[in-house]
Amino acid sequence: MIFSCARSNQEDALAWMDVPIVGASQTENYLHLLEGKKIGVVTNQSGRIDETHLVDSLLALNVNIVRVFSPEHGFRGDADAGEHVNNQVDKKTGLQLISLYGTNKKPTKSQLDGLEVLVFDIQDVGVRFYTYISTLHYVMQACAENNIKLIVLDRPNPNGSYVDGPVLDTNFTSFVGMHPVPIVHGMTIGEYAKMINGEGWLGNDLVTDLKIIPLANYSHDSYYSLPVPPSPNLRSDLSIQLYPSLCLFEATTVSIGRGTEFPFEIYGHPAFKSESYSFVPKSSFGAKSPKMEGETCKGYRLSNNDLSFPRKFELSFLINACQELEGQKFIETSRFFNLLAGNDVLQQQLIDHVSEEEIRASWSAGLEEYRKIRLRYLLYP
Repeated sequence: MIFSCARSNQEDALAWMDVPIVGASQTENYLHLLEGKKIGVVTNQSGRIDETHLVDSLLALNVNIVRVFSPEHGFRGDADAGEHVNNQVDKKTGLQLISLYGTNKKPTKSQLDGLEVLVFDIQDVGVRFYTYISTLHYVMQACAENNIKLIVLDRPNPNGSYVDGPVLDTNFTSFVGMHPVPIVHGMTIGEYAKMINGEGWLGNDLVTDLKIIPLANYSHDSYYSLPVPPSPNLRSDLSIQLYPSLCLFEATTVSIGRGTEFPFEIYGHPAFKSESYSFVPKSSFGAKSPKMEGETCKGYRLSNNDLSFPRKFELSFLINACQELEGQKFIETSRFFNLLAGNDVLQQQLIDHVSEEEIRASWSAGLEEYRKIRLRYLLYP
């Protein structure tokens, strides 16, 4: 269960006036598109209708599900980040599970054989390097190549109220950044699918036969506490808010709390001077071999008070850590850092102690152009 961030009574009252209704729950808008067809479903533990998994719900409604595809972290969401996931059979339903984070990240022609419609229902968090949108890209590409209709059941973006960070330089395209968008892209998964189609990012003039089942009672300013953790180390609203700003530490010597109770809510290193907080990473669920395992890391436990409003990509954490480790190794894997950042500029800016204002200014032109593109694909105010 995800625990909500601290909010005022007034905010809570406003938030619950119009609770967003996810696309999956609006079966009256898409069941007729599935009747009499052979269906594949792309989903994980976040694909639910209320408390019931989407796959179980559709089977109960006599939908002919032939195959289930799962992204990074697996169908049940219990694999570590980057862990190879094998194909298997779901014990509950007996359905074949095909991993899109194993031997292949794109569904093959044989894996799609016989399918007439694919349903995509995965909770995203609105960040370029969160790999579910990369899985979406490959699924769309495979559908377009094999003349299969794709239905995307839309879900809220918990980081959808802002757009920030450097726009990806396409020289740094990878599975953790496939498109020229900023780190925080400000779109729902449905809107993002429209943009992939509309901007021709599938290549070879491919266009997916795409149907979006939109959210009801939703705007990009809507508050939404995710009912199910979207991946093993995003366990709270706060961690999801901090994820865009802390994930770049994955390519450094700094721990962001994997192997503790508070992943993506803390950061630290044994050599930090800070005495305000300390933690010891240990092998645990979602972190089998965490960075700095068994070592005492001095650092910072973050809270809502550390997040700016309106929200932004928080550079201050990276700048502070770089200064704390002055004269010591900070970047662990230069290439990986650049892939996450989407360029080879930010790393050098940190090393050169460029000010936050100057770094932000270097993004401004790209962000302005991206915002214009984004407007063409928005489904919600």
